[in-house]
Amino acid sequence: MNNHFPYELMKDRQDALERLDLRVYWGRYEIRVLRFHLTTFPPGKIVSFHKHAEYEFHFIPRGKGTVIMEEEPYPLREGMFYLTGPNVLHYQEADTAEPMDELCLHVDIISRDEVSDHESPALPVSDPWEMAEADDCMEKLRGLPLKPTMDIHRAMPYFLEAYQASQEKYSGLYTTIKQCIIQILLRAVRAYESEPSEAELPSRDMKAYRYQLALEYIHANSSGEVVLDDVAEKLHISSRQLQRIFKEQAEGQSFSEILEHVRLEAVCRKLIDTNWSIDKIAIHEGFSSGSYLHTVFRKRYGYTPSTYRAMNVKL
Repeated sequence: MNNHFPYELMKDRQDALERLDLRVYWGRYEIRVLRFHLTTFPPGKIVSFHKHAEYEFHFIPRGKGTVIMEEEPYPLREGMFYLTGPNVLHYQEADTAEPMDELCLHVDIISRDEVSDHESPALPVSDPWEMAEADDCMEKLRGLPLKPTMDIHRAMPYFLEAYQASQEKYSGLYTTIKQCIIQILLRAVRAYESEPSEAELPSRDMKAYRYQLALEYIHANSSGEVVLDDVAEKLHISSRQLQRIFKEQAEGQSFSEILEHVRLEAVCRKLIDTNWSIDKIAIHEGFSSGSYLHTVFRKRYGYTPSTYRAMNVKL
């Protein structure tokens, strides 16, 4: 029988996470962490009826016992979770024959729309998808049933991850702990969903996305040999499909016209920023010769590369 208890090391410094001034900003909410620890109820231990002004997340990683919420008793066993919201009257009791461990997270959740500027930093521009998910989570927290359920989405390991981050002090530990707190909230809410909800994710306009990737590739490689088939292969689409994307996204311009435009822009920069010869610039930017560049440049701009340089270089 495997008696390994992964949370045992949290007993070394039970107040480690509580020594940290943790304020997590998520969407439009400020989550103030008040308590964040592992505690053990010895056999028969009773915590009489009481209330909290904040949310308290209770997870049972080992042992068994009883919780009474609003006069309704529920048995507790390993792997269960329950939430007591603000002003929820509850009673806790460990089994008479064995101890019960409990992972606790007490948080005060404040909508930053409702506090003054001096009480909380200004609400930054937030990702609308993250803001919507935070709003959804908070709405569900306010309506969770007052009864235990199984921790089927494994929120408990995030207590241990947060603790280990605080002790090992590796780079990015604050962000790690912040993400652990958010994961505990999200996974606790999901534990009460009778059926998986079909959440949406932000989707791209794939034509615009592929056009942008193609442009980035052309800009990065314009001084060398760039052909339509190579760019299409990088995007995992056909050359015909890519040509259609260029026509739609670039106001009717073809691949070759766009490539030429990119190369000419680079030529213009070299004419101003260097004293290179026209021939050297032409070869460096993907043109076969200085005379060919001369022809293309004049057709596009109405004057020669030399004239452009004379017009733009300050003596």
